[in-house]
Order: sequence, then structure tokens, then C-alpha cells
Amino acid sequence: MTEYWRLPATEIAALVRSREVSATEVARDALARLDAVNPAINAVVDHRPEDVLAQAAVIDAALGRGEDPGLMAGVPVTIKVNVDQTGYATTNGLRLQKDLVAQQDNPVVANFRKAGAVLLGRTNTPAFSLRWFCRNGIHGHTKNPRDAGITPGGSSGGAAAGVAAGIGAVGHGTDIGGSIRYPAYACGVHGLRPTLGRIPAWNASGAERHVGGQVMAVSGPIARTIGDLRLSFAAMSARDVRDPWWVDAAHAGPPVEKRAALCIRPEGMPTVPEVEAALRDAARRLEADGWVVEEVECPPLREPAAIQAMLWLAESRRGLNASLHQEADPDASFVFAQMEALCPEPDLNAFMDGLQKRAGFVRAWMAFFERYPLAITPVSAELPFPDQDDVKSPERFRQVMEAQLTQVGLPLMGLPGLVVTTGLVGRVPVGAQLLAGRYREDVLFAAAEVIEAAGVPASPVDPG
Repeated sequence: MTEYWRLPATEIAALVRSREVSATEVARDALARLDAVNPAINAVVDHRPEDVLAQAAVIDAALGRGEDPGLMAGVPVTIKVNVDQTGYATTNGLRLQKDLVAQQDNPVVANFRKAGAVLLGRTNTPAFSLRWFCRNGIHGHTKNPRDAGITPGGSSGGAAAGVAAGIGAVGHGTDIGGSIRYPAYACGVHGLRPTLGRIPAWNASGAERHVGGQVMAVSGPIARTIGDLRLSFAAMSARDVRDPWWVDAAHAGPPVEKRAALCIRPEGMPTVPEVEAALRDAARRLEADGWVVEEVECPPLREPAAIQAMLWLAESRRGLNASLHQEADPDASFVFAQMEALCPEPDLNAFMDGLQKRAGFVRAWMAFFERYPLAITPVSAELPFPDQDDVKSPERFRQVMEAQLTQVGLPLMGLPGLVVTTGLVGRVPVGAQLLAGRYREDVLFAAAEVIEAAGVPASPVDPG
């Protein structure tokens, strides 16, 4: 029997659209894979087989009537538990929200449905979707299928672990500080943080997004192939008027010169030798394709990272801390305390100054991309962390934060970033982060496909 769960989304959609296989057959196979491997990794924390099969039947019926089922016809995808999906609780990893059942789909979910994708299950996140690790008091602990001793990443840890283990071809993730890019890195798959405004998102179940969220938070895809990132990005970015920040921008810009900046240690980032080797490997792969790669320093990330944290914590200090105390999640409580210790509370002038400086940083980065249409940076200064490493001590937490400079600094500018996996150090994945100008995801895809073609870790994998 064909194991459809092994196939990329592009192949599944082609098979279903041509009616060589039914969406129902693909869905049954996906459910069987979920049943086989999810108990070992706890990536999917809510799924309803009857709902999955009903979605697939709708696609098959549309095909039977000669209708276009959509770009992602029959492709199994997973949805993170921090966005609304009708009839499911938007828990965000919190016991406090176990009964917060969505009455309508988030635009991300609606766009997947319009594209013909089959929503396979809901994936885990840490409490409050905060951390580069994945454990909480309501859904439990997600493990990395490649190596249970390292983090699957966070906050979209369930999404990346599921994709790496063959639970769905594409995982939905969110990113305000690395929550798509870092899980992809840790699980040895690919992830796209799109330009701010590219993919519409909004939760009717909650309050309006705070200021930091409105200027920095995005949704995006995690997948095993760059082709699947392309496909799901096209589907997810469809218009939805419920998100006032959605931007109707072309998915391909004018041709760019094949020139890339290699930034090994942005602003003194303590990049370890294994990560440096992966970055230089990615650069050599591009050079073999005709790219000119120059090792240079990139525009600022350290001050943007500090402003990012200030904007994010301003909301928690204004009211979220009450929920933090009610939830009493030990990991979240420790992490919030460490973040607040590193980020003094701003007055109104400091808050306004931070927002004002944002324009200057965007300007500097966009000018940089005029000379170098692509930048290659570390995803993290370190290899994927040992699991739960951030809560070991205040000292280790500070080291983790320093290692994640490129994760935290980028969102302030609203720029796109793509993590491409490149190899393994033993059983531990490694890769590179690619950056480009606003709305130039096409540049990221083109470069990532060159890097991918030269070899990536085998996937999907059986948890071991």
C-alpha cells in the first residue's frame, strides 16, 4: 500500500486533483500515521478522525462534480492550538482556555479550507506560546522525533515535530520571536516566517492583538520541502478582510542579482563552530549555483531584539501577568520572570521611542538588501538546545537568549526569514536562516531550493 504520509504536499495535491487517489484515502493514511507515531512525541493534542474524513469526503465530492478543489487538494495539514478553528478550543497551551471553543475559523484556517487542505489535528505549544521548548500543564510535553533529548523548538514545537515525523505534510506555525523558524531548525525541516501582513490572521475568540503582536506576529508554514513551503504560502496568503494589516502584494518581484551576505556572528553573536560550518556549507552551495557570497556584518539586530522584548512585555505587564499567576505554569512563570529581569519596564516615552526607532531599522535593512538581496545568518548561535535547557537556571536562560539573537531581532522589522535545514551533527539537526527584503519571499524560496538540492536530512523520520 502506498504510504501517502511520506509524500510532499505538492505530490499529494497533484494525485488528488488528477483523481489517481482520493482525498479520503490520503486522510485515512494520515490518520494511521498519526496513531502510529504521535503517542511517542505528543505533537498533536486534539484530533477527531470523523471530522478529518468528513473534510476529505467534501473534497472528493467536489472533484466528482468537476469542481476545482483548490491548490492543496487533499493535503493533510496541522493547526497550532493558538489559533481559532471552529468547534475546537483555542487553548494556547493554557488550562485557563480549555473551554474557549472557537465559533469561527481564523483566516489562516479558512484559507487552508478554501485551498482544499484537510485539517488533520491541533498541535502543541508551550503555555502562552512563549519559549523555544514545548511543554505545558494542559497538553503535556512534546518530544523531538529525531532525538528526544533535544527540544523540538517552540512555540510551534508540535507543528515541527509532527511534520518531521510524517504527521501531515504541512504544519501551521506562528512567529513573534522565532516560533516558526526555531522549531523547523530543531526538527530538521524547513520553516517560513513571511513578511508582516502577507498572511491574514485574527482570533475572534480573543481580544485584539496587542501592539507588539500587530507589528511583529505572523503565521506561516513548516514543511519538509521548499516546494511545500511555496505551495502552502500561496494558499495561506489569500485575502481575508478580517485582518486589516493584510497586504495584497505580488508573490514574485523583479529579478535580483545573485549576491548574498554571509553574516556568521551578527553583532558578536557567539556562533559555535558546528553552526559556522553549516553557514559556510550553505554559502558554498549557493556559490556553486553562481551566487556571489561576501562575508560581511549585517545591520542591527541587538537593539531591535531589545525593543521587541520591550513591546512584548509591555502587554504582559499591563494585564497578562494576572493570567500568568492564575495559570501557574512553572515554565512560563520562570521564563516571564527572567525576561522581565532582562527588560526594565518602560515609561510612555521609552515605549514611543521604541516604536519610532523601528522605522530606522527597517530602512537600514532595506538599504542593505539593495546591495545584498539575500543574507545568510545563524538560526541560533548554538545547535538545538537540550530539552528544557532554558529553565535550568537564570544564567542558562541568559545564554539561551543570547544564542537566539537572530530569532528575536528580526520580527521588529517585519522582514521575512526562511530556515532551511542542511544536515545533522550526529543526530542533531543544523541549518541556516535566509533573510530578504519585504515581500521578497520569492528570493528566499529560490535560494533555499538551491541549498536544499545539495542535500538535507532524510525525512519523515520514525521517533527514536
